[in-house]
Amino acid sequence: MKKQILTCVMCVLSGLMSGSTRAADIYVAPSGSDTNEGTSEQPVSSLAAAQKLARKAVGSEAVTVHVADGIYYLPEPLVFKPEDSGTEMNPVAYRAVNEGGAVLSGGARLDLDWQPYENGVFQAKTPAGLEVDQLFINGTNQRMARYPNYDAAKKTAAYQGYAADAFSPERAANWADPTGGYIHAMHSKRWGGYHYRITGKDTKGEVTYEGGWQNNRQSGMHKDFRMAENIFEELDAPGEWFHNAGTSTLYYMPEPGIDLSNAMVEVVRLRHLIEFRGSEGKPVNHITLQGFVVRHAARTFMDTKEPMLRSDWAIYRGGAYFLTGTEDIQILDTEFDQVGGNAVFVNNYNRNTLVKGCHIHDAGASGVCFVGDPDAVRDPLFEYREKKDLTKIDRTPGPKTDNYPSSAAVEDCLIHGIGRVERQPAGVMMDMASEITVRDCSVYDCARSGINIGDGAWGGHLIERCDVFDTVLETHDHGSFNSWGRDRFWHSDRSLSQREIDKDPTMPFLDAVKTTTIRDSRWRCDHGWDIDLDDGSSNYDIYNNLMLSGGLKLREGFRRRAWNNIAINNTFHPHVWYANSNDEVYGNIFMGTYKGVRTPTKTAHGKRVGGNLIFGGNLTKKFGWDEDSIVADPQFVDPSSGDFRVRDGSPALMLGFKNFPMDQFGVKKPSLKAIARTPVIPALEVHRGGKKMASAQTTTWLGATLSDLSGEEFSAYGVSKDEGGVAVLKVGKRSEATAAGLRKGDLIQQVNGNATINIKQLLRAVRRADGSLTLQVVRNQQEIEVNVSR
Repeated sequence: MKKQILTCVMCVLSGLMSGSTRAADIYVAPSGSDTNEGTSEQPVSSLAAAQKLARKAVGSEAVTVHVADGIYYLPEPLVFKPEDSGTEMNPVAYRAVNEGGAVLSGGARLDLDWQPYENGVFQAKTPAGLEVDQLFINGTNQRMARYPNYDAAKKTAAYQGYAADAFSPERAANWADPTGGYIHAMHSKRWGGYHYRITGKDTKGEVTYEGGWQNNRQSGMHKDFRMAENIFEELDAPGEWFHNAGTSTLYYMPEPGIDLSNAMVEVVRLRHLIEFRGSEGKPVNHITLQGFVVRHAARTFMDTKEPMLRSDWAIYRGGAYFLTGTEDIQILDTEFDQVGGNAVFVNNYNRNTLVKGCHIHDAGASGVCFVGDPDAVRDPLFEYREKKDLTKIDRTPGPKTDNYPSSAAVEDCLIHGIGRVERQPAGVMMDMASEITVRDCSVYDCARSGINIGDGAWGGHLIERCDVFDTVLETHDHGSFNSWGRDRFWHSDRSLSQREIDKDPTMPFLDAVKTTTIRDSRWRCDHGWDIDLDDGSSNYDIYNNLMLSGGLKLREGFRRRAWNNIAINNTFHPHVWYANSNDEVYGNIFMGTYKGVRTPTKTAHGKRVGGNLIFGGNLTKKFGWDEDSIVADPQFVDPSSGDFRVRDGSPALMLGFKNFPMDQFGVKKPSLKAIARTPVIPALEVHRGGKKMASAQTTTWLGATLSDLSGEEFSAYGVSKDEGGVAVLKVGKRSEATAAGLRKGDLIQQVNGNATINIKQLLRAVRRADGSLTLQVVRNQQEIEVNVSR
């Protein structure tokens, strides 16, 4: 018996010695020294030194690097390579001893001697050769000197202050040398924004500049929504600064209450703080970073150049944390505080990435990005107008390679203040990626979308139990959730896609090979749609969603199923559907008559739209729609407090509607939930008896039936509400309109250079014209000219 016990003890000791239960602990503290051994008594002072020590044990032992409270200014990005990898049995972890106590900084602290300059501005000499992209005073990001001045109260105004004369010759006449300044301007249709670097002034006093590549739908800058910054002569408001690199002088007008003699002054140097650099063949794997605060990552808006697959986006492949070629990397309980670009960028081949329990706020660009390699896509196209012969495309489903992110998750995160610099960002974005889960996240205060999927390649995403609101704050024609699907099957001329899909119904699923699911989430967008499936988006299941403002939009696409959703004070928006799309919209509660744009039609009506409850609206009895729908009060339990479950006996239950939880939306982590906002719950706006929208004015001209735009039709044509236009509804076969080249679906915006926002303006322009007419027409979201002889 004693011999057996001794044998067992020997086995345990052998196991402890063999490796699977051994562990190495390395300690880092600001008070340490990189010549130390990294023990708790003799810690090293930098993560780079800890990384060198960790490499001696990785793979054979579980390694934990304990990082004490303090600020760690990184001289260069900390790069993890395959040789830093752990294993499933022996992982590697870099952990803050106290969550939020260890700060990783891509900046530097300056010790400055401030002296009064003039008009409340102070000046100080800076080290020679210093470049300053951002200035932090006591941990808060300050503003470059700008015109017009920043106004925090203008939350939904472009740049929180804009002016048409932001860089006009008259304004620039006051600038001695604007070289190095920046112009920020919204897209002409407010689909995001543009950025330009000022290169000087020409002999006429005009500002010269370069840039404007940040948006994939090139249409020029907005004529009014403009702002200029980093101009010395515009330093005239508290919180503004300007750095003259030539004289190594920093100028700053402090906010009230700031004591510059005791203030902590920090500037930003690095774009990336942490990088994981591996490959599919040699990945970096099984490393966890946990509990840090990440600050002082530089802005990257001038390098946001790479177009995505015919989406509206361009990106910069980088972020404060950058991952490429990894497996089983975890980013946990991390605060990304006012980083200048993307917070986390997951690039090309990555598997099983987990971002969990993180607080991402006030980011210059996006929160978390998953973006694959275009070379993994079959027949990739980039700019919106690019097109291929659909009879000759590769018909092989799915990707060509595995060089894209997959099987990843963003869980239990609080993400807000997205797009502080760039205006085409998202809290979470996915392009050329597969099976990304976004779960239990609160996302709000976004210049553009909360969650965005840029293409159908390759689907399989899951979005659940999220709370997404206050989005599309400064932009236009978008949603809290937004997607595009301009995949292989898609052509800007829908008739060409339709012809080939009629021959081969599998075409829409060549890229969107897996179904994306959106469920059990709450959405609110007051400047667009709550859930917006835009051009071509296909293969979606959408159920158990509470939509508080903008409703559900399904533009052209295939196999979208939406059931058991609730749209408060709004309804269903079907836009320009394909024939035989197999879309199904049933068992939902909508408030109001459907707002279709050229849908339904005799051929484009989907598989099933019915079995819905319409509260305060009318049924759409066309082409089989709403045959089994009803108009009724759903009898919500407690709408004023946000409980939109229906009571027992509700007519919605008779249609098959099932209640879903109203208290599970958003972040769950206690420390984050305690500070997370929730959306404003709207009061019900019920139009008893079904209030109908006013009919748009129509007329006949040259044998064509014309109509003013109404409702959301501007979105279907790809124009802004300000631009408007006159829609061509019908064209007679032997009419003058047909002879001139007008087609059904055209939108006339100008006659002989005169704007035609509506029929009244068009007819006035025609009457005043002398001789032939030149029409500026939008066809398939492209501008063309049509000449009419008279």
